[in-house]
Amino acid sequence: MARTSDQKRIRVVAFPTDLGWTAMAWKAGQVARLTFGHDSAQEAWRKLDYPELPSSERRQEQRIIKRLQTYAAGNRDDDFQDVTLDVSHMTAFQQAVTECCRRIPIGETRSYGELAEVAGHPGAARAVGRVMATNRFPLIVPCHRVVAAGGAIGGFSAPNGIAMKQRLLRPELTVEV
Repeated sequence: MARTSDQKRIRVVAFPTDLGWTAMAWKAGQVARLTFGHDSAQEAWRKLDYPELPSSERRQEQRIIKRLQTYAAGNRDDDFQDVTLDVSHMTAFQQAVTECCRRIPIGETRSYGELAEVAGHPGAARAVGRVMATNRFPLIVPCHRVVAAGGAIGGFSAPNGIAMKQRLLRPELTVEV
């Protein structure tokens, strides 16, 4: 199912995955927002907060949908590095943190403090936590790989919170989370 708004040139696509209903908004060929873990397509669309007008999925969207469905099914071989994101709403700090988070390898985690340091802002762990809490691109920007100091699981803003974070990490890590 897809929805579009000609006024804003935003396209919204909702689709089922093993992690629940997922919705993705596209703007000028870039992912503008992603949400997952919902009980229905309507719930996922509402979370995106974009108008809902009928449309059909485009080839580029279909490829990303298939990749996200494969990822949600437990195949964690895709790092989504080639997916272009609309980061026009972000500050330079937020963009740096987001880009560094995208580079966390599958099967590894980083603490908020480590991510702050790699992004060039040592001591900004709390600010990094805020960027992760408001991540518009979960799964593509793997904020579930960011944990609290000492390896504690930390928080997660997706539906079912920490349980969802553990579910995402379990196939990626060799140690129990």
